[in-house]
Amino acid sequence: MSDLNMDQLSAEVGELRDTNNQLRLAKAELESWKRKVEKADDVKAMLVLEKLEEDDKKKNIQQEMMACSQRREERQKDLTDKMNKVKGDVQQQDERKQKLLAQLKKLQDELQARKVQSSKLKQKFKICTQIPDTEVNFQKQHREESEVYDDVAAGVFTIIKRVDVPLKGGQALITFEEEKVASQVLKLNKCSMSYENSTVEVTPVKVIMDPSVKFEVHLDVSRRAVKVSNVPPSMAEERVRDRLHISFSKPSRGGAEVETVEYDMNTGTGRIAFLQPGAAERLALKGKHQVDLDPDEVSVQVGPEFSYKLRRFQTFCGTAKRTVLLDNIQVAQNVEDEEDVQDHLEIYFQKPSNRGGEIESIKYLSKGKALRAFFCEDSVQTDAAL
Repeated sequence: MSDLNMDQLSAEVGELRDTNNQLRLAKAELESWKRKVEKADDVKAMLVLEKLEEDDKKKNIQQEMMACSQRREERQKDLTDKMNKVKGDVQQQDERKQKLLAQLKKLQDELQARKVQSSKLKQKFKICTQIPDTEVNFQKQHREESEVYDDVAAGVFTIIKRVDVPLKGGQALITFEEEKVASQVLKLNKCSMSYENSTVEVTPVKVIMDPSVKFEVHLDVSRRAVKVSNVPPSMAEERVRDRLHISFSKPSRGGAEVETVEYDMNTGTGRIAFLQPGAAERLALKGKHQVDLDPDEVSVQVGPEFSYKLRRFQTFCGTAKRTVLLDNIQVAQNVEDEEDVQDHLEIYFQKPSNRGGEIESIKYLSKGKALRAFFCEDSVQTDAAL
């Protein structure tokens, strides 16, 4: 064989060998890619399974979310209904509160009106006045022989509040002798009277008197006992009681034989009862008594022991039948003379042509003055009012 063929053959063998090597490498690479594809298919299958699982989870979550949303809507609806109900209840309570407040205001106003009315009634029936010094004639009552009143001096006092009417400036009170004359004058709306070249109009008004009261005070004053006060607790209570007993037993100080002694250290008051009447009256009139207490002699207050009851309380109200109030008497102040105006009024209302008649008493009051007229059965008296 020639050298040329040998070289060519060697070259072909080399190429074949290279081709085999490439084929082996390609086969190895193909196997590698096959393994990779299989692995990728496995991964893909796993991913598909995971996706399916995730889709199931997503579906379940969506269903749970829808259920939660539905529950939330239901609860929101319940909450809205409850809120509306609460608002309705609150509105009802507010309306009830307003009604109660209005009722309370009405009751408070009614209570205030009642209080004012009660105050007026109390003022009308309240007896608060200074009793003037009056001579009283005490007469002994005739009692049955079986009755014994040696220990008590009893008295009954009748208190009557005189009826009064306030009289202001520019007014006059006129009392006629007959009731029918006063009745005739009251039927007139106005009366025209001439005074100082002018005409003065006078308005007759019925006199309405405030209620009056009458009651009896039954007073029982002990003739054998007195009340003592302002006794200082300078000693033990028993010793003070003994000193009171000794001091009130001394005739030289106006005392007499003592029966019982009562003493209260907390109030400094006590009660002394004598065996016989007489000493109690003397000591009560004296008002003071000397008592020997440590360390010095002390002057204590002495007063009568008494009790009282109010009985036969009666009220009276009405109008004056013979007296007329003349109101709105307009007289020029620079020419007004109180007595002169009063004389003109008396002359005018005495004339039968003016429906007047005989006058028992009259009192006119000029501007700026005030009086209080007190009524009794037979006449009218006037006293200055503060």
